Amino acid sequence: MADRVVDWLSLLHEQFPPEDAAAWDKIGLQVGDPTDAVERVLICLDVTEAVLDEARRLGASLILAHHPLLLRGLERLTPDTAPGRLALRAARQGLSVVAAHTNFDAAEVATTTPIVELLGLERVRPLDGRLDTGGQIVKLTTFVPSEHTSGVIAALSDAGAGVIGEYAECTFRVAGTGTFAPSDAANPAVGERGQRNEVSEDRLEVEVRRDRLTAAVAALWDAHPYEEVAYDVYELLDDRAPVKGLGRVGDLPAEMSLRVVADRLAQGLPSPHLRVAGDLDRPIRRVAACGGAGDSLIGEAISAGADVYITGDLRHHPVIDARTLGLSLIDAGHDATEAAALEGLRATLIAEATARGLSAELELSAVPSTIWADYRPPGAP
Repeated sequence: MADRVVDWLSLLHEQFPPEDAAAWDKIGLQVGDPTDAVERVLICLDVTEAVLDEARRLGASLILAHHPLLLRGLERLTPDTAPGRLALRAARQGLSVVAAHTNFDAAEVATTTPIVELLGLERVRPLDGRLDTGGQIVKLTTFVPSEHTSGVIAALSDAGAGVIGEYAECTFRVAGTGTFAPSDAANPAVGERGQRNEVSEDRLEVEVRRDRLTAAVAALWDAHPYEEVAYDVYELLDDRAPVKGLGRVGDLPAEMSLRVVADRLAQGLPSPHLRVAGDLDRPIRRVAACGGAGDSLIGEAISAGADVYITGDLRHHPVIDARTLGLSLIDAGHDATEAAALEGLRATLIAEATARGLSAELELSAVPSTIWADYRPPGAP
C-alpha cells in the first residue's frame, strides 16, 4: 500500500512538533490532500519554479520545504502574486507542499547544527532556550508483584517509557510489601476477600515523556495482573541543559582568531561568501549562531557572553549596535546557513520512515539554494 501525505505529516510532526513553531509561523500541509498517495518526497529550502520543474522530472508527489510557501496567507489563489502562482502550479501538478520551518529550527538537531559541527563547539546550549524540555518529562511509579515486574517493564518500554538519551528500558525498582483488603465484590488476582493480604511487590519507577504518558498508563493497565492498579505520576524539574530552542551558543575547543572562524565557515558551508564585522585578528572562544535570519537574537548572543555571532541577513543598524557593544559578527548568508542542514533533515526522516515502514523515496533538491550570483565589473580584480 502506497504512503499517503498524512503518513508523512504524522512522521514530520512527531520529529518536529507543531507546538515548537513560532506563533507567527505557518507550517504543515499548505497545498494538497492528506489522503493523496506519496511515492517520492523532494526536500528543499524554498519552493520555486525551478524546484517545481525538478519535482516534475523526478516524479515527486510531495515537496517538503523549510520555508513556508504560504507564510503570509493569500486572499485569493491566482497567479497575480508569487506564492499564489507557485501554489496554483503545484496544485495543477498534483503536488502536495508541506513546510517545516521554526519547528525544525528549534529541534535538537536543527538548522544551526552544521555550524556547531564545523567549529567543533563544546558545552552547547540553545541561544534562545524558551523551548526547554523541562516539564515535558514525568516519572511514572507503580507497584507490581515481583514475578510480574519483567513483563510490566517490557510493556512500558514498548509504549515509549524508560528512554533516557540513547538508553531504553531505564527503570529502578526496590522490593517491599504491599497490603490490601478486597471487598466481597472484588475479583483479586491474589489474596482473599474480606481480609488484609500482604504481597511481595516491587516499587517500579520509570521516566516517560508527557506526550507518551497516556499510552504508558494504558500499557501498564494491560500488563499488570491486579484488578486495580496503583500508580503515581510525578512532575520533574529538569535541570539539564535544554536541547530545544532557536540558535546555539558554545565554546571552541581552543581559542582561534575571527579570521580562522570565518575561513572554516567559508570552506564548510554551501556558499563561501561571508561578510565579517570585527577585527579579523580578534581571539574568539565563545560562539553564538543561528541558521537563517537571526539578527533578532543579537541581544541573546551578547547576554550569553559570545565573542562572535554567526547568522544570515544581518541588517546595517543592528550590526552597528552590536559592534558598539563589543560583539563581532559573521553574516554567512540566510540560504547557506540553512541549506547545510537539509542533508541532516533527510537522514533523520529516512531513519524514521524506515522504522515506520514507509516506502517513499526521499530526494534532496539539486536546485541551488542561493538566489545571488557573483558580479564583477569588467576589468575588476
